[in-house]
Amino acid sequence: MTANSAIPLSRPLSRRDLIAAGAVTLAAPFVLRRRAVAAEPLRLSWNAGAVCFSAVPLAFQLDLFKKHGLEVELINFTGSTDQLLEAIATGKADAGVGMALRWLKPLEQGFDVKISAGLHGGCMRLFGAKEAGVKTVLDLPGKTIGVSDMASPSKNFFSVVLTKFGIDPNKDVEWRQFPADLLGLAVEKGEIHAIADGDPLVWRHTKDPRMAEITNNVCGEFATRTCCLVGVRGSLLRENRPAAKALTTALIEAQHAAYADLRAAAAAYAPYAPKFPVEELEAMLRSHAHNVTPIGDELRQQLALYTDELKSVSVIKRSTDSQRFAGRITVDLA
Repeated sequence: MTANSAIPLSRPLSRRDLIAAGAVTLAAPFVLRRRAVAAEPLRLSWNAGAVCFSAVPLAFQLDLFKKHGLEVELINFTGSTDQLLEAIATGKADAGVGMALRWLKPLEQGFDVKISAGLHGGCMRLFGAKEAGVKTVLDLPGKTIGVSDMASPSKNFFSVVLTKFGIDPNKDVEWRQFPADLLGLAVEKGEIHAIADGDPLVWRHTKDPRMAEITNNVCGEFATRTCCLVGVRGSLLRENRPAAKALTTALIEAQHAAYADLRAAAAAYAPYAPKFPVEELEAMLRSHAHNVTPIGDELRQQLALYTDELKSVSVIKRSTDSQRFAGRITVDLA
């Protein structure tokens, strides 16, 4: 599926549709059809390059949106986070899935988007070059860390990790941006000494004996913290709250189904990552925390923690009230 393309699921899918949508050939189970809760198909935006969103294609495969009375069109969004949130806020999309540490800063600006659930934890990794003597977080001062985006969730997250070790991420290390598929080459050339990025692209370094995985976002206090979210258009909540609830519920159910059968989730996602065999995608998913789906107070508390941490690395304004902010940007749909 190309960027901003979508296949409406208002009719049985042909073989061509299945290939275009990235569906797999496993048969979906019978599900009880409910009365439609939205007159028009809802448009769900996602980043097809992120393996951690494997529950999204799995939801289509298992017919979970139809189970909850919805027709859903899937949009592969490849633009910036600001553009994604603006697309949701202005009605170009009805909802989207994205990463907390990429969404919180733009949401601070006041987009009309509410977070309704967390989807899972894990998918970001920090690797060090053994030759450069980088094997632990404490080896990083004075080194250069490569990232694919200077506003990436990985840069934000590992900046937070550095502060917890007493390292100033703005003064004690240097950050340099390279295309994700060239980060390994930058290490070989000695231009960077560590890599911070997300699966599936960063996964290749787990097999490189020259690299050491220093840490990731399922370690320690982050083991049960969500890293990816469901965001819903504010006007959809005001106009058709049942549809927003149904969409959120279907995505959470898909996430639970993914956790119960990670091989099926990997197979559902495989058409979007043709360079990786299903077995390798499954291994990536097993290293994440796909049983982390906070809603309500638990979600707000986790987002407030992230907000405090982002304040500590000068991403969120220090004057922001974390609890009030988390309350403003979330919605209870349980």
